Amino acid sequence: MGWCSVQAFALAAAVALGIGAPQGASAQSFQTAAPHAILMDYDTGTVLFEKAADELTAPASMAKTMAVEVIFSEIAQGRLSLDSEFVISENAWRKGGGSSGGSAMFAKLNDRIKLSDLLRGIIVQSGNDASIAVAEGVAGTEENFARMMTKRAREIGMAKSSFRNATGFHHPDQKVTMRELAILAAHTIETYPELYKIYAEREFTWNKIRQQNRNPLLRLDVGADGLKTGYIEESGYGLLASAVQNGQRLILAVNGLKNAREREAEARKLLEWGFRAFEARLLFEKGEVIGEAKVFGGARNAVPLAAKRPVRLLFPRGTGERVSARIVYKGPIMPPVQQGAEVARLRVTRGDVQALDMPLYAAEEVGVGSIPQRAVDGLLEFGTGLVRKAFSRSTSGG
Repeated sequence: MGWCSVQAFALAAAVALGIGAPQGASAQSFQTAAPHAILMDYDTGTVLFEKAADELTAPASMAKTMAVEVIFSEIAQGRLSLDSEFVISENAWRKGGGSSGGSAMFAKLNDRIKLSDLLRGIIVQSGNDASIAVAEGVAGTEENFARMMTKRAREIGMAKSSFRNATGFHHPDQKVTMRELAILAAHTIETYPELYKIYAEREFTWNKIRQQNRNPLLRLDVGADGLKTGYIEESGYGLLASAVQNGQRLILAVNGLKNAREREAEARKLLEWGFRAFEARLLFEKGEVIGEAKVFGGARNAVPLAAKRPVRLLFPRGTGERVSARIVYKGPIMPPVQQGAEVARLRVTRGDVQALDMPLYAAEEVGVGSIPQRAVDGLLEFGTGLVRKAFSRSTSGG
């Protein structure tokens, strides 16, 4: 039996779920002055708006959100704690301190500072001195730490973004996309809920210098609780943000705006439109069985599938678009299958747009079947394999 051919055939297999949608007006359009933008619903992953969201652009200080994710990960794995101390080296002091002309925590040369304070220096004050100090303390050099940043980016699904420093200073090879910054924000919020709260702190004082959080949305009534601004000449004005209204969280990333005032106005406009113009509808409850995937040689011939969070889809108000859903998986799946293992994906399309793509997990454990069960499955798979091979030959034109 050709196992590779079985996998290739099964990749196209899907289960239609047949979800309907109300009739009404067509989806709303929206315009923004931001050259690069994406607006995403956190719970569903639905993209509400995008504009050049996959083009690479300089992140400026939004790169610090990737540096912070690395630090959060080190804390989560027990290699760092909030009480860990780092020294402000001469390099960190000269390159990132107050006299450098950029944003700074205003730490003093040779100070030993706890990570809890340095994190606030990075997140609230956008301190380049704090960013460099932690990077050097974790990886020996900022360059080594930047390699850790890029590696972590790949691990969480950021395939295109690359980092060369922990500050956001210009480097020709330091580039991100707005879509991948939104992925980073969603990952940070979900994975480190307690540490993420630092992003919402309005101010921080160090060395008797009080600084306000540079995120302008925190001062507005849009429900913002993070994340980070950025500006260098090569990037224009950018913002990675998240806001919650009535239990719904939106994530926004914009870049390339002309000035801080335009950045604030466009970010607010996008968020307010996103909260106003869409409505979420529940498709499946958390843990509800959505469908099943075939298991080859198992104690049962299929494994039930469920999502780890409620499955909701956002519809433009008044939409008349048809909605359909599929369960897609590589298969048949080989046992044993552990409960909670990711085995498939739920893909929902609205009209011609893929509105949702999320993982599905085994709702129950499936053990290895008895010898007679495996023999029957083997014969069935062998037979269907011959049918597929014959069909392939008859349609190949050779």
